[in-house]
Amino acid sequence: MIPDRHARAMLPIPDIQAPGLTTYDAKDPATSFLPIEPLLPPEGAPNVLIVLLDDVGFGASSAFGGPCDTPNADKLAAGGLKYNRFHTTALCAPTRQAMLTGRNHHSVGMGSITETATSAPGNSSVRPNTKAPLAMTLKLNGYSTAQFGKCHEVPVWQSSPMGPFDAWPSAGGGFETFYGFIGGENNQWEPALYDGTTPVEPPATPEEGYHLTEDLADRAVSWIRTQKALMPDRPFFAYFAPGATHAPHHVPQEWADKYKGKFADGWDAQREKTFARQKELGVIPAGTELTPRHAEIPAWADMPAELKPVLEREMEVYAGFLEHTDYHVGRVIDAIEDLGVLDNTIIYYIIGDNGASAEGTMNGAFNEMANFNGMAALETPEFMRSKIDEFGSPTSYNHYAVGWAWAMNAPFQWTKQVASHWGGTRNGTIVHWPNGIEDKGGLRTQFTHCIDVAPTILEAAGLPEPTVVNGVQQSPIEGTSMLYSFSQAAAAERHDLQYFEMFGNRGVYFKGLSAVTKHRTPWQMVGGTVPAFDDDVWELYNGAVDYSQARNLAAEQPDKLHELQRLWLIEAVKYNVLPIDDRTAERLNAEMAGRPTLIRGNSQLFYSGMGRLSENSVISIKNKSFSVTAEIDVPEAGAEGVVIAQGGRFGGWAFYFSAGKAKFVYNVLGIHSFTTSADAPLQAGKHQARMEFAYDGGGLAKGGDVTLYYDGVLAGTGRVGATQPLIFSADETTDVGFESGTAVSPDYAPQTSRFSGKIHWVQIDTGEDDHDHLIDGDERLRIAMARQ
Repeated sequence: MIPDRHARAMLPIPDIQAPGLTTYDAKDPATSFLPIEPLLPPEGAPNVLIVLLDDVGFGASSAFGGPCDTPNADKLAAGGLKYNRFHTTALCAPTRQAMLTGRNHHSVGMGSITETATSAPGNSSVRPNTKAPLAMTLKLNGYSTAQFGKCHEVPVWQSSPMGPFDAWPSAGGGFETFYGFIGGENNQWEPALYDGTTPVEPPATPEEGYHLTEDLADRAVSWIRTQKALMPDRPFFAYFAPGATHAPHHVPQEWADKYKGKFADGWDAQREKTFARQKELGVIPAGTELTPRHAEIPAWADMPAELKPVLEREMEVYAGFLEHTDYHVGRVIDAIEDLGVLDNTIIYYIIGDNGASAEGTMNGAFNEMANFNGMAALETPEFMRSKIDEFGSPTSYNHYAVGWAWAMNAPFQWTKQVASHWGGTRNGTIVHWPNGIEDKGGLRTQFTHCIDVAPTILEAAGLPEPTVVNGVQQSPIEGTSMLYSFSQAAAAERHDLQYFEMFGNRGVYFKGLSAVTKHRTPWQMVGGTVPAFDDDVWELYNGAVDYSQARNLAAEQPDKLHELQRLWLIEAVKYNVLPIDDRTAERLNAEMAGRPTLIRGNSQLFYSGMGRLSENSVISIKNKSFSVTAEIDVPEAGAEGVVIAQGGRFGGWAFYFSAGKAKFVYNVLGIHSFTTSADAPLQAGKHQARMEFAYDGGGLAKGGDVTLYYDGVLAGTGRVGATQPLIFSADETTDVGFESGTAVSPDYAPQTSRFSGKIHWVQIDTGEDDHDHLIDGDERLRIAMARQ
């Protein structure tokens, strides 16, 4: 093997020209220069594919004994290794940032999701430049790098079309190519997509057979083929992170129908079946106990009989969604095999970035935004039954019930968000690398964590951990390479100390023992009470003989429990976990949380063509009075189309024209829609059209009166019966002069939503209305200047 001549600890690798003879004439026979050689990693460095699924519990996939068929995961495991003690952080963005940097999630500012970031270093959502991501390190060492799918690591105030793009995958993230979405979830049928940092529309419609996971796989396959066709000597790092199987659970009907009737016995019985299958496969020790159902989770037998068909369908849809996802993961793996490079490709197939999600309420949800707004009661059993055939379709934004999430985490306690117990943090993981793994179909039981992925890949590639990246001295990687375990099934684990924390749920693992405390319940989105941190009840488990955390030893070994509690506190101080922050609604308020915001004051000005503005990029009109004023030119044929719209089919509002008349619609969760129309069309010419909403007050989610004006003259009145108090959407945006994604109103479609006239400007004002019904130019200039 040729020695590597590069000093790779400092990145970019400095360009050093060797001294030598410089001739005067290039034709002089003594003229000699080394040929230009592209930078490559050390000889033999493998290709890398990381597949990270979303919201999949340990007991969901067939690879780890679950009811959802994942034949490609099964096939990969047969040729590689299964890790049955691999851990995540219990939540998506923290797991992703930790995995991509090799550091604990609080170390890289991602103590929770970006939407709840605070000014505390461990929760800021800002990755310090002293902790460069793996993709950057690999790119600067000569790898080709690409990401496809979900990126939830961009601070919310940097997610607008203006960036800054330092935290976006294709800028500061180190990926040369990015195709996917920014945020926690996306509509699988009609997603908001980016190519790099440029918003793009899906290449087809749901009616034409479009689905996001298939699109992402198409892109990944094309990129890998192109990379090997043009740069066969250069290894690639591909990160495939579909939004699946995060809610909404969207999948073509035929995939869901494959599971018809398979979940009729309910979640209690399903856990028993999964548990038996896990023992049969050997993915859990023979002496493992199945943990009992907590009182907070209802028994299947106690669920209303009229709701059970809906509950069954929720799980059928989810199972089909996971199998559909595995199918498209298989397409990416097949493309690598077809190119003849599978043997020297390390594949991490991480089946979930946390445990299964219990954010769908006890009954599940047809539109999960109802629960996120504390309005789940709107989805009555009668309503749910009326929608049973639409679950998983483009008209749904669905999630399954808490009981199914619990079942999908068998044999463990609890779910996503609960960082204390393995149900939230233990995810089945497969590693495949024919050139580096001889024990085909082997099982590995060493404790491992998502922060171990980056150092493993660096060691396998023969690359040092960088000390300087882009001129900034780096802090050490906090993970431990797993490479030792590839060839040593019985090797002592090297990652023997790890803390966990999420929203006050916390725990620590140390040499087989785990001390944990569950602080809050994930499906209690709003309201409810939580204990003081010092009043939390801690539990103690011995993983050497109790794989599932079924036998609490706290009463028997109080001294050992106290020792681990102190160890948790030491680790918490070391990695910026303190102060522990269990606030929820307060952290959604940027001012209270102490994070930057693009929006200041009580007014915001927009211009035609502005679009794909996230909810954090637009002034909030929730729970208050507001007005929308637009200066427009109406053509002779009359005005048609959207002036401004926020949200979409599953919740939002729009000010638009139909049949020449101004209209305002407020769509509550896709369940109730309130439309106010002007009495007459607006004539051709330049005009101001205005909508005023007078909030009733007296609490959250109240209704209000709507008044429409043409040039300050009353044009129509109406009524909104209720509003959404907290969030319109996790993926739909605000657009001016058109609407992307799905439509707030059935009066138009996104493809036909473009405004027929000219929009000069649109202004939203909130709070007390101290304006006339017209806004003059001086007023607009004052507001615009105040926002600079």
